[in-house]
Amino acid sequence: MTSWNKEIEDLRQIINQFEVKDASSLEAFRIAFLGTKGKLKDVMQLMKEVPNEEKKIFGQAVNELKSFTESLFENYKTNLGTSSNPKSLNIDFWATATKQNLGVRHPISLVRNEIIQIFSKIGFVVAEGPEIEDDWHNFTALNTPKDHPARDMQDTFFLTEDKEFLLRTHTSSAQIRAMEHQNLPLRILTPGRVFRNETISARAHCTFHQVEGLYIDEGVSFADLKQCIYYFAKEMFGSENVRFRPSFFPFTEPSAEIDISCFICNQKGCNVCKKSGWVEIGGSGMVDPNVLKNCKLDSNKYSGFAFGMGIERIAMLKYQINDIRLFWQNDIRFLNQFKAAF
Repeated sequence: MTSWNKEIEDLRQIINQFEVKDASSLEAFRIAFLGTKGKLKDVMQLMKEVPNEEKKIFGQAVNELKSFTESLFENYKTNLGTSSNPKSLNIDFWATATKQNLGVRHPISLVRNEIIQIFSKIGFVVAEGPEIEDDWHNFTALNTPKDHPARDMQDTFFLTEDKEFLLRTHTSSAQIRAMEHQNLPLRILTPGRVFRNETISARAHCTFHQVEGLYIDEGVSFADLKQCIYYFAKEMFGSENVRFRPSFFPFTEPSAEIDISCFICNQKGCNVCKKSGWVEIGGSGMVDPNVLKNCKLDSNKYSGFAFGMGIERIAMLKYQINDIRLFWQNDIRFLNQFKAAF
């Protein structure tokens, strides 16, 4: 028997006699014989000392020993995995990682991002403001002085007794900040969360999201406003079935409510559209000259339009959701329906 043949046989006996009882001894077996610094590697180093005429036989013997060791290792691992001994550590260290369920974006975020993307194609950029506002930016600068009856249109969450600070009731306050500090022409979107002290129902909530648009330049007209809304409706819903109803807002004149045909009931009448076949998605109008003057802009030179939309209302139409409260309940069954959206 050659010297290398004896070393291989001795190692085979050592491998056979190695006792594997649990996961830790199994790992020790792997390191000792199959690891990068294991004994099989040491035996392979003998190749350079083996005569050329014996190298082929030596290689076959080493490969056979390696296959034997790997097979023994797999048997040990299988037996440990199926062992009925409660004291054994039943862990498969070589199993693939557990598949994790990925989260999905909330439908409000999906619709908000889509609205921003649509208006960005026609030059609107995002401008943001604080959720805690002062009276000037939320009311007074928007042509709503302290004694103005229009303040009663919005049930406000005031934070101080003097009613100087409050949770903003609309994102129009961010528009005032933009007009105060940005150069003209101005074409901005102000998405964000707003707060009103309203009774929670299937159609209304005390916390909701708005996206408002503002365009100020020379020669802006109501026709520009209408074309902007028609474009949005076509991009968002695939339909221009929109109507403008005369209305009143203290910061726009003339003013109009924006309605779109109810896709939930196909205009047959449901709780969301109050059986009318139309759903109000926001308000709009030409910026009142007094608002421009409050922001130190020349109302004789510049004009503009503004609009505001409820993101929840648009999401309800787009995804045919009949209860606004579902957006706030964190029901995983509801949220999982939007896994395919991105």
